[in-house]
Amino acid sequence: MALDVIGAGMGRTGTYTLNLALEAIGFEPCHHMADVMASPEQKALWRAAGQGQLPNWDEAYAGYRAAVDWPTAHFWREVSDHFQGAKVILTVRDPEAWYKSMMQTLRLTWDPATNDPRSFGIAVVCNAVFGGRFDDRDHAISVYEAHNAAVRAALPPERLLVYNVSEGWAPLCDFLGVAPPSDPFPRSNSTDEFRARIGR
Repeated sequence: MALDVIGAGMGRTGTYTLNLALEAIGFEPCHHMADVMASPEQKALWRAAGQGQLPNWDEAYAGYRAAVDWPTAHFWREVSDHFQGAKVILTVRDPEAWYKSMMQTLRLTWDPATNDPRSFGIAVVCNAVFGGRFDDRDHAISVYEAHNAAVRAALPPERLLVYNVSEGWAPLCDFLGVAPPSDPFPRSNSTDEFRARIGR
């Protein structure tokens, strides 16, 4: 099984909602950071990838039809080059709202005194992607916007959907060539839900 859908959007851009939506329209299972957190093998694989030991992509995504959120969003270029038949979805949201959400959720998990500094979140997202400067709002937003611009520049429009999950089923289903389901579009992983899950 090869990936059909690759999510290039950073965390807190609706990636968990997209995960649920993709699975609801048949692109299941969908890989998400939650899968990594639940599996020692996945943790080891992606920590090594973050240190430059890139995996065999077919093996890394074996059994999955889609992948969203980190770590996939960090390796979107390599993964989209490998799975050339896959379509790519860049989830986006207002940069200020994104930064506020990040500060209230993922940023809380990046304290090396209470979390493993070797984790993908700290070692790669916090330190490599954001240079250890996520608390510098302007810097963090500039990194976020540069990431989105790079995805837009690299992929042709027929392969890329720039998508805000508030748009619901229509653009997503049109892009993937499937009929929209009758069920309501999922909404999940709000700031309150995330904080409750990590006990904050």
